[in-house]
Amino acid sequence: MLAFIGGSGLYNLPGIEILEEIKVETPFGEPSSPIVKAKVKGYEVLFLARHGKGHAYPPHLVPYRANLWALAELGATKIVGINAVGGINKLLQPGDFVIVDQFLDFTKTRPQTFYEGKFSPDYTPKGDKKHEHLLADKRVVHIDVSEPFCPTLREILENTLQELSFRYHPRGTYVATEGPRLESSAEIKAFSLLGGDVVGMTMVPEVVLARELQLHYAGLCVITNPAAGIAGRRLTSEEVVQMMKQKEEEIKQVVLSMVEKVYKNEKWNCECEKTLEGAEI
Repeated sequence: MLAFIGGSGLYNLPGIEILEEIKVETPFGEPSSPIVKAKVKGYEVLFLARHGKGHAYPPHLVPYRANLWALAELGATKIVGINAVGGINKLLQPGDFVIVDQFLDFTKTRPQTFYEGKFSPDYTPKGDKKHEHLLADKRVVHIDVSEPFCPTLREILENTLQELSFRYHPRGTYVATEGPRLESSAEIKAFSLLGGDVVGMTMVPEVVLARELQLHYAGLCVITNPAAGIAGRRLTSEEVVQMMKQKEEEIKQVVLSMVEKVYKNEKWNCECEKTLEGAEI
């Protein structure tokens, strides 16, 4: 099943049929919002509001583990995370889409794994999925993230953006910061020297946790503003919100257009479903 993580209004799509809102309890608590199950073009799709209804969760306190575990428990195997980001690379303009392919992690306090050995929560598996048994057995796991984002989902996203004639960039390095404050000009300069293209606060640990569950995950970013020090002016949250509102209809078009492509795609030339093979200690 395909799932989208984004804003709370993402599922307000033309022709969509809302089936139910599902509350899920996980070993890591409740997700940031009930998960909306809907039908899009005859296909079942899940929607999760990352920050909760009314943007209740700041980026450093989003229950990322509960969010990803709940989606997997409901049958999600493919996830697209939609994120607002600042542009570090000066070739990127506000309003551009970026299909990121790498990340640099500068978060500080967030749990980055489900598998914490003897410190893992007590859990009884509900089926035969490997991640459930690794958690129940309190194992330690080290996954490979050489290619953190699913290349097949990224390709579907690119084909969708091409067909819609939206301005986009097919790759980019996402710099994840802790937040909720914005970055300093010196930090952005350092990130640029390290090869960062965009900066945001939510895609890590989301992508890492998705890989720990052997899910296909892709990140679609929207450039909302130049990062600190680039535009030469003070940055505000208001401009981020305004740009996301401007791009809302385009984002919904992307969602509607890619659903059928995902479900009809027969060749998944990736190793996302093998992430846990040989990873446990």
